Amino acid sequence: MGPLDVRQRLEEKEESLSPYAAKSRLSRGRLRAEPSCPLRTAFQRDRDRIIHSKAFRRLKHKTQVFIAPLGDHYVTRLTHTLEVAQIARTISRALNLNEDLTEAIALGHDLGHTPFGHVGEEVLDELYPGGFRHNEQSLRVVDLLEKEGQGLNLTWEVREGILHHSKAQSHILGKDWGPLSTLEAQVCRLADIVAYINHDLADAIRAGILKEGELPRSILGILGAGHSRRINTLVDDIVASSWAATGLVESQGRPTILMSPRVLRAANGLRRFLFRRVYSTQAMVAEAQRAREVVRLLYHYFLEHPEELPADYARPEEDMARQVVDYIAGMTDQFALRLAAELSPRQRHLLLTA
Repeated sequence: MGPLDVRQRLEEKEESLSPYAAKSRLSRGRLRAEPSCPLRTAFQRDRDRIIHSKAFRRLKHKTQVFIAPLGDHYVTRLTHTLEVAQIARTISRALNLNEDLTEAIALGHDLGHTPFGHVGEEVLDELYPGGFRHNEQSLRVVDLLEKEGQGLNLTWEVREGILHHSKAQSHILGKDWGPLSTLEAQVCRLADIVAYINHDLADAIRAGILKEGELPRSILGILGAGHSRRINTLVDDIVASSWAATGLVESQGRPTILMSPRVLRAANGLRRFLFRRVYSTQAMVAEAQRAREVVRLLYHYFLEHPEELPADYARPEEDMARQVVDYIAGMTDQFALRLAAELSPRQRHLLLTA
């Protein structure tokens, strides 16, 4: 077997995965047909295209919770993405699922996120008549905006996982969680939550908003004290609760990725605690207001001065508001702050308080 047969060998290895795992050779295909890579499976190729994209690089300067923080160790959208990928791969490996598909979805899930985290998303959703959701924007990035309008031409399975990774503001595993075709996408959806409820808590402690001992005892007693202990508890529980996904035990119907009721209650409790004690604090509300001013200023400015929109975002076949939204959504926090200060001298305080 020579070098040109590497992909075939990798595809054959996938046959040893769980019968419920996605197989790259059985992919539903790409938006545009193209020759297969001799060295990589379709999902491996998708992963590489995402990593080499411009949108992926910009994640390092996009906020997770704290806006343009001065400290070196706060979570960014890029470090969040890497944590999600690591957690998701660990779960997929344990359940004998397709790690390559899991990794590609995890690495691409937040490519369309706005500057200033979910605050930026909320403002664009309010301003743009068509509404805005970062998961839909992530799909738009990989389908259309990357590579000078050519898109990355990813597989259907990765695109579906990216589009549907986002959850409503309800309970984890709530009834309004839409169905997903692959277990790998389900893994990524839970890995996203495991990552953010833990690193957002760590950032809040780092910022002095919380102390470790302020966590409710009911949560500490189940998930454990300390960052790594809580992640281990959640990951171990997901694997144990989803063991039917391995295909090693009988399953009544197609298995799903789950948590045990006890750990699920604790995870939902931690999530509610974060909304109450971190995301809604006076300091965070002030940060959010600053971000809202910036996004509103940029949106209205470029609608009134479309000639100043970069050529990369000019798409004559689409309305100007859509082009402006694409431009703003792709900005990093610091770039948005600097640009707002440059465009409106009255808004220089936005930059000075960063």
